[in-house]
Amino acid sequence: MQIQNNTVVTFHYQLRDVDGDYSEDSRNGQPPLYLHGYRGILPALEDKLTGMAAGESVSVTLQPEQAYGPRRDDAVQRIPIKHLMTKGKPKVGTTVTINTKGKPVNAVVTKVGKFNVDVDMNHPLAGKTLQFDVDIVDVRDATMEEIAHRHAHGPGGHQH
Repeated sequence: MQIQNNTVVTFHYQLRDVDGDYSEDSRNGQPPLYLHGYRGILPALEDKLTGMAAGESVSVTLQPEQAYGPRRDDAVQRIPIKHLMTKGKPKVGTTVTINTKGKPVNAVVTKVGKFNVDVDMNHPLAGKTLQFDVDIVDVRDATMEEIAHRHAHGPGGHQH
């Protein structure tokens, strides 16, 4: 069976940025899965997997615009500590949740002051060219429930 809309794809991947600053590998655990056609993974990666079948492998390079976008200077801001939803004293390098007018936003702390904190709201991989090495483990038809929920369910039910 080939990957197409409304199929559930189980896969392993290795992800690295081309500068060698970041690496991630799913092969040490359970393979992730997603419902194809619903943008549960990066859209450009999903497009490259269309038509593949179990047992096939592919290497895909995504430019920042195809992945997490370019880094935005305006996403680095100084905010009052009282706007953090994350409990405890913030520390440089930790991810915090900021209470905004719209919805909560995650950010990485870059500097901590007495009353304010500097945060970077860019995705950690923003501005990076990414290399994915993907091995397709399984492809199956999605259930009606998965299609209705717009995401894949793992063994025994929901995979949230």
